[in-house]
Amino acid sequence: MKSSRLRSRMAHRTLTSLPDLASAPTRTTVPPMGMDTRGRLYAIFDAQQVTERFRKREFVLELDAEGRYPQYVLFQLTGDRCEALEGFSVGDPVRVEFSLRGREWKSPKGETKFFNSLDVWTIEHEGARASGGLDDLPPFLDAPAPQDDDIPF
Repeated sequence: MKSSRLRSRMAHRTLTSLPDLASAPTRTTVPPMGMDTRGRLYAIFDAQQVTERFRKREFVLELDAEGRYPQYVLFQLTGDRCEALEGFSVGDPVRVEFSLRGREWKSPKGETKFFNSLDVWTIEHEGARASGGLDDLPPFLDAPAPQDDDIPF
């Protein structure tokens, strides 16, 4: 009972400590509905210039490769992010941050269809560490430990 009350209090604090999103400035670098996953690159396609102002590059990620039913999921990079796949090869284990996007389309005949896309924000080699972490600190100097047990104060 105590732990559920504590979790409830912690959830309340977390929810009430969030900033008011309506008054927060819009940031284009934060993906809406941001998610991430890990897998192996299964296929990489060339960039396509869809319109004069829209370019995309697609790739397929194999999820749960060791399982009985691996999943092959199509992701896309758009605009300047198309170059993010440079330096990657089929078979590389990767981590992908993406947004789930959906849209409605009406055909000339009046039929309504819905489409989904997985828009990638970042892709990195699995196991690659972000810069600025504790591992980036310089090593401690190899100074000899003090030999006396005198307290300095």
